[in-house]
Formats: sequence, structure tokens, C-alpha cells
Amino acid sequence: MIVKLSLAVKRGFTLIELLVVIAIIAVLISLLLPAVQSAREAARRAKCNNNLKQLGLAIHNYEGVVGGLPPALVMKGQGTTVTWTNGYGAYARILPFSEQGALFNAINFDLDMQTPPNITAASVVINFLVCPSEVKPLARPLPDGTQYGIATYGFLEGDWYVWGGITGTQKNRSAFGPNMSRTWAEFSDGLSNTMLMSEGKSFMTYYRDCPTLSRVNDPNHIPAPDADPYTIVPEYLGGCTVRVEEGRTQWFESGVHHNGITTAWPPNKKIRGGPNKIYADLDINSSREKLGRPSFAAVTARSYHPGGVYALMGDGSVKFVKDSINGYIWRALGSVAGGEVVSAESY
Repeated sequence: MIVKLSLAVKRGFTLIELLVVIAIIAVLISLLLPAVQSAREAARRAKCNNNLKQLGLAIHNYEGVVGGLPPALVMKGQGTTVTWTNGYGAYARILPFSEQGALFNAINFDLDMQTPPNITAASVVINFLVCPSEVKPLARPLPDGTQYGIATYGFLEGDWYVWGGITGTQKNRSAFGPNMSRTWAEFSDGLSNTMLMSEGKSFMTYYRDCPTLSRVNDPNHIPAPDADPYTIVPEYLGGCTVRVEEGRTQWFESGVHHNGITTAWPPNKKIRGGPNKIYADLDINSSREKLGRPSFAAVTARSYHPGGVYALMGDGSVKFVKDSINGYIWRALGSVAGGEVVSAESY
């Protein structure tokens, strides 16, 4: 008796076929991923644009009620001695005009911003103050377990020159500053040609508490925007107090290193400084405003958007300014009455 055994032959992928399929999938992913990332960045840019427009509306509503723009800080004193300041900056002042009335009411403006009664308000992360492209959109943790809310946008507070000190009378050339509340009538360059705000990155490393900057100390003679940073500001390499990843981490603050932008350098200018030049982006301030002395600063507009930064103009419009903008044009956009004629095609 002959028994025939029938073996079923099961067919599957060979190793070569499997590798070909994986290769095809990898190619498709490589083609699709940039498109997905581009779409996501486009959405983030649209949101960032909208954030600045919302801030523009709040500023205009504030001006309509008060009759002037919000000061970056209010202080009083004699000589170089500050006798009073509440420390709160422009963001805190425009809260009621940006649907943040409850947060505004939670602030005790009679007390310092960093005292326990105000820590609850200080810890709030306000969504429209943070660009969606920011890589560190979280609150800044403090050693005691509390936190500070961040803000990645900044008010235009000068070129290099920020403030003249308690005894100074000369305003800076931009829209905002300490003890300064400009009216729209002062914008002789035109609202559409003058910046109110621009972008910055959170957790910036910066120098501060330099009594003076040795070569930047005259409001009427400031360095050119295309000058060599290390020649005109040797302090970039040391000599001041360095604060690591602290800048732009306190939305309620008044210091230019937290809530300001200056047009000392064009957008996204790389300044490698600090000990052994270990910081690729380094901002620098002379005496802080709270010390009552004249102050100068290079707090550069920066963003994670490829190619430039968004800027809020005085008329409420938002423009995307390229990194390649001529430094003099950038500085002209930051002044309210410089008399420059700036074409939109130049940026």
C-alpha cells in the first residue's frame, strides 16, 4: 500500500522583498515628513501672528482708555537712588484689555511682584504670551517649588539706549521705556512704519549688572548695527553677572531682559559669549533700571521660525521680518521719530 504525503507549500516574503518594502516605506516617510513639519510650522506661525495681533489690540485699547502707552516700569527717587517701584511691567498693565481681568485683579500692585501674595499671579502661564514654536514653553521652576510664567514676546525699548536713569530726561527712541508713556502723536515716522513688539526666545542666558558698558555709554553715540560685537562690547566675554537660562522667564517683570527687545543687533544675531564663549546667544545689559542709573542693552529679537521673526507694528498689523534685513532698516523700524523712509520691500 502506497501512502502519498502531500506537503502544503506556504508562500511568504523573502528577505529581499521585505527589505524592498521597508525601503519604499522609508522613502515615502522621507517625502511626507517635511510636508507634515511644514504644515505644522505654518499653523504655529499663524498662531504666533494671531498672538501679536491680540497684543496689539490690547495695547490700542489701553491707549484709548488711558491716553498713552503702558510704561515698561514706574519708579521714583533722587539721584541714583530708587525710593519706590512696584516692578510690574507693561504686560501686567494691559491684562484687563486682553480678557485677563481676573488675573489683573489677583495682583496686589502695592506690593513687590515677587512677594508671596503675588506668587499665584506670577506663576500663571498666559497662552497668548508664548509663541507656539517655542521649544521650552513651560513655566520656570523655582527652588522653593513655585514657578514663574514665561513670555516670549517683547516690547520695543530702545536701540542700545534704554533709559536715562532717575535724573535723566532723554527718552529712548522706541515705543516703550521706564517712566515713559508715549502718545500716538509722537510716532511721526507713522504707525505702520514703527514696531511695538517683536519675538524672543525663552530661557535666554544674559549678562546684567555691568555698572557701565565701557564703550556703549552715550545715548547719542551708539554702535552701528553691523559693528563687531566683541570689539565694541568686550564685556560679552566676561566681567558682568551672568544669568544662565533666566531671561524672558517672568511675564510680569519690567526688566528689558525679560519683557523687552532692543534693535542693537538685527534679528537672530548670533553672539557667542560668556566664559570661553560657551553661549551661542547672549544678551547683555548695563546697570538695571532698578539701580536708578542710565541703562543700555542688546536684547535681540529671536524666534524658532525659519528665516526671521514676527513684529507687531503700531497700526496693529503684524509683519514677518527676515534675518537678512539691513541692520539700519531694522533700527529705523524700532524708532518712533527717526525720520527714516522705510519701504516694505526692504524687509
